[in-house]
Amino acid sequence: MSENLNSNNIENDQLNLDNEDSVYNDLINRLKEIKATIALLEKTISQ
Repeated sequence: MSENLNSNNIENDQLNLDNEDSVYNDLINRLKEIKATIALLEKTISQ
């Protein structure tokens, strides 16, 4: 029974890490989009 619980905990930990990686990657992509938008706005304003 203990082995089963340990196996479930390891799987849950891996799912949590995968989810955290996904959230992190989503945030990085959103920041890149924001950066590109700001650069475009700066170009537009300076013209």
